[in-house]
Amino acid sequence: MQVSALTYEKLIEQKIAELSIDKAPAQLYEPLRYILSIGGKRLRPQLIFIANALFEENIEDCAYAALAVELFHNFTLIHDDIMDNAPLRRGHQTVHEKWNPNTAILSGDTMLVVAFAQINKIQSTRIREIYDVFNSTAIEVCEGQQFDMNYEQQNDVSIADYLEMIRLKTSVLLAGSLKIGAILGNASTENGEKIYRFGENLGMGFQLMDDYLDVYGDPLKFGKQIGGDIISNKKTFLLLSALDKASAKDKVELLQWIAAENPDNAEKVQAVTAIYSRNGIDQLSLAKMQEYYSAAYLLLDEIQVPAHKKSDLKNFADLLSKRIQ
Repeated sequence: MQVSALTYEKLIEQKIAELSIDKAPAQLYEPLRYILSIGGKRLRPQLIFIANALFEENIEDCAYAALAVELFHNFTLIHDDIMDNAPLRRGHQTVHEKWNPNTAILSGDTMLVVAFAQINKIQSTRIREIYDVFNSTAIEVCEGQQFDMNYEQQNDVSIADYLEMIRLKTSVLLAGSLKIGAILGNASTENGEKIYRFGENLGMGFQLMDDYLDVYGDPLKFGKQIGGDIISNKKTFLLLSALDKASAKDKVELLQWIAAENPDNAEKVQAVTAIYSRNGIDQLSLAKMQEYYSAAYLLLDEIQVPAHKKSDLKNFADLLSKRIQ
């Protein structure tokens, strides 16, 4: 069955609607329905379909895999928001704010189990490979989150450390989604590896853009609190680059803001943003972001399928890389 790229999101929404999560206890399942209902671009599950279409289409199995990835992603969001004490997700209250942290933890755990149940419905003879990719991806995402939390307490985090952390926390889920789609399309090992590395680079650019938008984005478009990373002293590419490259005077001021207890948040965001801009950290961040996107496009060229079959994947990459506009 040939499915247009424009219908992938609709198919994912249909699968979400078919989930058996409208049951008791309501306190457990309402948060699942809530976080799935407040939107999100469904980027990762769409990548499964798009990668699969490069090879041999297997829509039914891809639908289960896509649902599993979306459920897993939302599980991580519920738990990450608790750890970050984030008030907003996609412009709405986070689950732990709307209910409470204990409910959010338990609902997140349930969502993870439901995700694995979807993988179990896949009929492909390569199911073992699918489980291997899904499991390794899930573990690496958790490793990335732990590094992220570790770095909150460390003062010696390097830019290289940070880039490896976001590779684990963000990039591998995009890469794993692509590889699962490719495996379900009976892609060769070589093509599976290239599409995985394409996803890694795409994910790196995506996360660096997220960091940039946290400071310079439009809050109505971004859907999260602008300046949240600055307020929490989160070690991002921008902060670490500023600590490394800012003028001596600006570095002193930046360290004072980091050490300040109970500062005025609006004043802190304005001051730190000004430090970034004066020292060209915004442009440095955009350049690093573009470096990863360029590497992704080169890998896309190397995937051994006819060029016309890559158009949906290229359009997807274009969508992510132009999110800043």
